[in-house]
Amino acid sequence: MVPTVPVPRRPSDPGDPVDPVCRWYENELEWTAVPGPPARLVTGLRFDVLEVPAEAGFPALRHLAPASPVVLHGERMRLLVAAGSAEELPGLLDWLEWGALALDLTAIGEGGSIEAPPPPDPGLPGGPGLCTPSMPGAPDLVLPRALDPGAAARRPGSRAPGPALLGVRPGGRPEDGPPERPGQRPPAGPDARRGPRGAARWLRPPAPGREVEPALPTLSALGGGAVGGDVGGAPDLVRLVQTMATNCHRVKLRRAPTQPLAFS
Repeated sequence: MVPTVPVPRRPSDPGDPVDPVCRWYENELEWTAVPGPPARLVTGLRFDVLEVPAEAGFPALRHLAPASPVVLHGERMRLLVAAGSAEELPGLLDWLEWGALALDLTAIGEGGSIEAPPPPDPGLPGGPGLCTPSMPGAPDLVLPRALDPGAAARRPGSRAPGPALLGVRPGGRPEDGPPERPGQRPPAGPDARRGPRGAARWLRPPAPGREVEPALPTLSALGGGAVGGDVGGAPDLVRLVQTMATNCHRVKLRRAPTQPLAFS
């Protein structure tokens, strides 16, 4: 349930000792933030988070409303979804017949937190906090042209970029995500899940001054059901999870070591 009474805003006095990043999130979005370093956003109150490998998350973006926030953190993608979705994820994966497989698809809900990306405000430390391929320190991923904010600004008549520059694997489609590069795969073994590298950055930032919750994916029974979102409700969490699970499985198969066939 979303609280009906807004969170009290912190003072905007420049001498306020409160972390300016936390103050921005609490004042502009009314999200609960915990000072760092790094500052963290509390999950389970206004939103939950689904986390997948970035190459598995790109195809799922077509199931999100334009205002649904997405974070890139190293080689991981974090998609903000309706609060309570983390609790529903195991049952939803079972219903979609993915429950028997070990997928690299996790959820962060009540009691959790994620690293707060720099706010999309150029006046704050680390701003604007948007992830573009040309930004120093941005994740080592190539954005599909549809998600590249600089694509429209390219000079007319310039040579069309090849598939690799559009974030498409050879022979693939734009929604299939970026191509793998040599050395991009995480190491095998127990050290492979130590966490994402690099700082968190907004791929799709939240919009200050308006509620974020109506744009977050939710279960159809809770008022959703629209692919890409519409005025009638939020995007459908079922389609989002199905797409991410499918592509997580594909990523797992691509990363599995090739073994010779056994013949009897």
